[in-house]
Amino acid sequence: MSDNIIEIIRNKKARFEYEILDTFEAGVVLRGTEVKSIRQKKVNIQESYARIKDGEVYIVGMNVSAYEMGNRFNHDPLRERKLLMHKHEIKKLIGKLNEKGYTLVPLRMYIKNGKVKIELGLGKGKAVYDKKKSIQDRDMKRDMQRDIKKYV
Repeated sequence: MSDNIIEIIRNKKARFEYEILDTFEAGVVLRGTEVKSIRQKKVNIQESYARIKDGEVYIVGMNVSAYEMGNRFNHDPLRERKLLMHKHEIKKLIGKLNEKGYTLVPLRMYIKNGKVKIELGLGKGKAVYDKKKSIQDRDMKRDMQRDIKKYV
């Protein structure tokens, strides 16, 4: 049985800003017009993060634009949204997030078998020199690929 996955958005900045140690898949609790906006790719996860409150995981700062046809039934674009995860995953996250420097960032949002899902990454912030090294490695890899194509 193959999963029907439609990617909505990817947070490219997250892998640059953080060293991702582990990833988790979570469902998102949404209201009616939010799903329609997300299907139209009117969502932004760049400045968002996840946090744990009372044993439940919430995503903060995710902007789901108002649905044009939604009239009075529209939602608040920046509200906190609950994420659905297994208890053992949440317990594992609580242990890691209590350590200094760890953050839970969204890496991508997609629709899997008709359900909106978010891939969360447990990350540790990179220092400035690590970011510079990432840029250097990326440039070097691109130059090598260019040279290989030239000689093949």
